[in-house]
Amino acid sequence: MIVDAHLDIGWNAIAEGRGFLGPPAPRYLISRSALTSAGVGLICATLYTAPARARRAMRTRFVYEDAHEAYIMAVAEVNYYRSCGLHLIRDAGELDAYVRNWKRGQIAAVLLMEGADPIETPSQLGAWTDMGLRIVGPAWSRTRYSGGTGAPGGLTELGVQLLKAMRRKRVILDLSHMADQAVADAFELWRGPIMCSHSNARAIVPGDRQITDATAAEVARRGGILGISFYPSHLRKKGRTTLDDVVRHALRLARASGGPEHVGLGTDLDGGIDSRYGPMRHLGELKELPRKLRRHFSAAQVEGIMGTNWIGFLSRSLP
Repeated sequence: MIVDAHLDIGWNAIAEGRGFLGPPAPRYLISRSALTSAGVGLICATLYTAPARARRAMRTRFVYEDAHEAYIMAVAEVNYYRSCGLHLIRDAGELDAYVRNWKRGQIAAVLLMEGADPIETPSQLGAWTDMGLRIVGPAWSRTRYSGGTGAPGGLTELGVQLLKAMRRKRVILDLSHMADQAVADAFELWRGPIMCSHSNARAIVPGDRQITDATAAEVARRGGILGISFYPSHLRKKGRTTLDDVVRHALRLARASGGPEHVGLGTDLDGGIDSRYGPMRHLGELKELPRKLRRHFSAAQVEGIMGTNWIGFLSRSLP
């Protein structure tokens, strides 16, 4: 079973009209049928909302001006996943039963919030976990909780309160998009399960969107997993991307973290990636990745990167 720890399916359906149940939209890769045909059986389906300041960069009018608007938008995405009949995994027992009985053609999801502004106050987190939310990334750009990509800063006072609430509710912390100071603050404060759903090696592609070797090592020390993004600008600074770039980041993150058992996939392939610029023209090409990884890793290690590393982490980390 292949596991993909980051897909913005709800956002793309509601904001962009690229539905999950039909075939992939022209020049895009992700749909339910495309995923299952490629052997993907488990995903982290995101609740992503765009702040008003992202209107121009994201080329969208589907933005929020305040926390309540963000809340409404994210709830709409939860309802979209339900309308698709997407099986939402809520605890370790459900996950283990699903994995044991999985057959090709089935797909399930763990809900991940990318940017925590839809959580209007930390006291509202319980309502979100009741809806199935199990992973929270406090930042995208800057949020009320954390500095983020292109927006330096640490955890805010509200962010500290959110992490405490997450620990009480056994919610997993996703460091992707968090600014360096916010990551440092989280390492000092957080004692729960931790991951990077879609963050590549800064040593290969400079910039605050990527993670440092030190961050990779600390996430691994705490038992976490590092998901490789397939987003073109995350894979290389310039030029056309290929699956060889994915392998390059896998090698670097494996070295930085102490081994490939801390590496997985978090493709972000439904995060607005036009297939003309990404590393694959269609999702069927994903079958080529294990062969390329096998040049550098054992068969068991490749199986881990493609899925079992995430399954093990989630089995340990979900309620």
